[in-house]
Amino acid sequence: MTVRTRIAPSPTGDPHVGTAYIALFNLCFARQQGGQFVLRVEDTDQQRSTAQSENNILEAMRWLGLEWDEGPDIGGPFGPYRQSERQPIYKQYAMQLVESGHAFYCFRSPAELDNIRNERKAQGLNPGIKGQLELPKTEVDRRLSEGESYVIRMKVPDEGVCIVNDLLRGVIEIDWAQVDCQILLKSDGMPTYHLANVIDDHLMEITHVIRGEEWINSAPKHQLLYEYFGWDMPVLCHMPLLRNPDKSKLSKRKNPTSINFYRSLGVMPEALLNYLGRMGWSMPDEQEKFSKQEMLDQFAIQRVSLGGPVFDLVKLRWLNSLWIRENLTDSEFEDRVEQWGFGVSKYKPLLGQIRSRAEVFSDVAPMTTFLSSGYLELTEAHFASGRLSLEDQKRVLQFYLWLCEREQEWNRDRLFELAKGLAGHMEFKMGDFMHPVFVAIAGTANSWSIIDSMTFLGPDMVRMRLREGVNSLGGFSKKAMKKVEKEFASLIAHFNP
Repeated sequence: MTVRTRIAPSPTGDPHVGTAYIALFNLCFARQQGGQFVLRVEDTDQQRSTAQSENNILEAMRWLGLEWDEGPDIGGPFGPYRQSERQPIYKQYAMQLVESGHAFYCFRSPAELDNIRNERKAQGLNPGIKGQLELPKTEVDRRLSEGESYVIRMKVPDEGVCIVNDLLRGVIEIDWAQVDCQILLKSDGMPTYHLANVIDDHLMEITHVIRGEEWINSAPKHQLLYEYFGWDMPVLCHMPLLRNPDKSKLSKRKNPTSINFYRSLGVMPEALLNYLGRMGWSMPDEQEKFSKQEMLDQFAIQRVSLGGPVFDLVKLRWLNSLWIRENLTDSEFEDRVEQWGFGVSKYKPLLGQIRSRAEVFSDVAPMTTFLSSGYLELTEAHFASGRLSLEDQKRVLQFYLWLCEREQEWNRDRLFELAKGLAGHMEFKMGDFMHPVFVAIAGTANSWSIIDSMTFLGPDMVRMRLREGVNSLGGFSKKAMKKVEKEFASLIAHFNP
């Protein structure tokens, strides 16, 4: 038997990280078993399904590095792979169920269905649609002949327990009383997910259905349909749902769920796929960072943990930063960022510094803004986190400015030498001394080597920013300036820079 798995996205919105998560595990299981992975588009919701959404989903999957053996874009022996193109097939099988007595025509109006729900709820029963829904054959024939609108529903037992076997969870028991008479064929002739899913999985010879745990309650309906048709049921495997940090089901109301969001944020596809692979699964050695190929090499479905995996953007950013630092050279980083949409070639001398600090590509623009800016519009508040008093920070900037104005040799080593010597003679620790320099040059103390940035910016821009840093701290009065000049002259006499 050839193992065949599938992912069946619905093209009704943005490509969802949950779809990619389930696709990844289907792909890994199929490859680990030497089998095939199929992509099928479930576009039975004709009002919400769009070609653009389908294209976006396929493009997002390709961007992540997920590849399929059969699908609507590449074809295959079991096509077509869009449910909207398979409509005659579903009606044929729905009619077969009616004829065999396993399904029936339902003409109930929305108002009648609401009454049934309310009555069942009042009786303490599951409010799903169930009970006296069928009409006598003569009445059915009359309504059909008059062209009255109908749906086809499946028959479901009222009593007993449905036993479902799950690859990860073992035996699952669900009372038939909790299962409603599911619509199989809608009034527009299109199948519901439940009918189309079962028929397509059978006709496409899917052997393992790996899907999210939200489908557990639908498993009895699917199992019953397989029994009605006399078909062997694929092995079921229900994966744990992705969760928000508060443990609720992952939703766009609390967390971005679109793959396109993470692409726009500047997350590497390798890192996002790695992160999705860690959702409920782990490598044998527990390593957190691994490639798709490493996951394929070590994959075992039994290593899936049923605890709700938390999709945490902070953790994803951290993992992405590892991929940037450990897997990209400066040149590759430059290419990736420019492909993403931001030009960094002009910052080539600083690429190593930028790469070491960026968690995602969208970090690059804000962290390099000061390199392309003029005046930074600083206030005393920008310097407040320094250990030195604001008055001492102002003296540091003024003295370092005067040294830079005297300097003819503008290079990294010389600028560092001047800073280190001046800090020593002012009897300040180097870190404390450099704090106001960082703020004056970069607008923040949280930046990479400020000496490298000064070298890149050049003497004119650096001198202007040091001068503006002094001014933002209040500057010096004429009287205070004379005192500072005298102190500087004394330092120079002993410092001899």
